[in-house]
Amino acid sequence: MQQSEFKHNYQMNVRWGDQDVLGHVNNVQIFRYLECGRVAYFSEVLNLDFVRQLKAGWILADIQCSFHNQLRFPCTINVVTRFIKIGNSSAHLDAAIYQETNDRTVVISRAVVVWFDYEKQTSVRIPDDIRRKILHHEQILLS
Repeated sequence: MQQSEFKHNYQMNVRWGDQDVLGHVNNVQIFRYLECGRVAYFSEVLNLDFVRQLKAGWILADIQCSFHNQLRFPCTINVVTRFIKIGNSSAHLDAAIYQETNDRTVVISRAVVVWFDYEKQTSVRIPDDIRRKILHHEQILLS
């Protein structure tokens, strides 16, 4: 995956407290960075707000992560996210983290998100307006 293949970029600074005792960013923080990228995509591209009264929205069903390089404080990272497949109630996302200064790949990730009705506690069809926004932004085909 190349950073240029992604249209959505969320830039953030690595914090000193994100490191473990060995001086590199702890793996748990990597998953938080990926989450920040997903939430930024949902907010900025899909205009979704995450509030306590939310009746339906995305939930993370599965995530896989391949670690390529370590991160150390201080640095700035680019968390890039894109939808690659949309099903009836679920969708597949690719994401990656790149170190800004040298464009070095830190992490590559693939996730599955599900559109979920929080009141009924079940997955439901992804709304058509959300689908249209994804398709417009990503220019992908429905599957």
